[in-house]
Amino acid sequence: MSVIVSEEWLADRLKNQPDQTVVVDTRFQLQDEDAGRKAYLEGHIPQAVYLDLNKDLSGKPAKHGGSHPLPDMDMFTAKIGNIGIDPNKTVVIYDQANDMFAARLWWLLHYVGHDDVHLLDGGFDQWVKAGHPVTTEIPVLEATEFKPTFRENNVADIEDVQEKLADQSATLIDSRSRERYLGRTEPLYRKTGHIPGAKNFFWKNVLDADGKWKTGAELEKNFASLAKDEEIIVSCGSGVSACPNVLALKSAGYENVKLYPGSFSDWISYDENEVETKEE
Repeated sequence: MSVIVSEEWLADRLKNQPDQTVVVDTRFQLQDEDAGRKAYLEGHIPQAVYLDLNKDLSGKPAKHGGSHPLPDMDMFTAKIGNIGIDPNKTVVIYDQANDMFAARLWWLLHYVGHDDVHLLDGGFDQWVKAGHPVTTEIPVLEATEFKPTFRENNVADIEDVQEKLADQSATLIDSRSRERYLGRTEPLYRKTGHIPGAKNFFWKNVLDADGKWKTGAELEKNFASLAKDEEIIVSCGSGVSACPNVLALKSAGYENVKLYPGSFSDWISYDENEVETKEE
């Protein structure tokens, strides 16, 4: 079945198979890191547990590695085991709407080998709009042990990016807005522009005019300029908004897709790395 599921599908799942379902709330705001947890405590989908972008889905920033590096994987797999995720559980992740943070958790779970993972189309907003219940009750979770099977070929580091851009053996895409890609604005980092050679595919273009996920055929059209037999490395600012593009590419039939977790924030942490501001 599709990675993207409706609020009706989730409501039916919680009614009929609650013990085999783990729901995760990933709401977050980059400009207010406490906003997501506060929103969760004020009301969330029944049975949902909260995971925080900075505390749970990222490691501590260092000189290199980007502003949202991947979390320590021993800690991450212990955390997802503690909230009840094991190979037999269906995981449904939601954000406020169709935002980037739910896709970040989807990618992490995919990376550690869990496949039965879904995103709630329209997120919390759609759940409420459809009239489904909201609760402030914190669920009592039954911990399990999650044993990862890492998909190492799903991730690229800066050396991979440098090498494959140099010999043109992969295509690098930048998932940020066109304005940031071209260096016309930059709210987060000390340098503007993009990694030389990167092509711009704004992550929000995987959504339709109503903010819902596009169909597989629509996603194929979005990425039509990319060959399906080439390696694609997906970046953004810090490896978060790249994740919706990774999911969208895989949904459109692209198989050789890697995330560059450090992305632009890692690239510019090396003084010798140049940046570009022209269209590529």
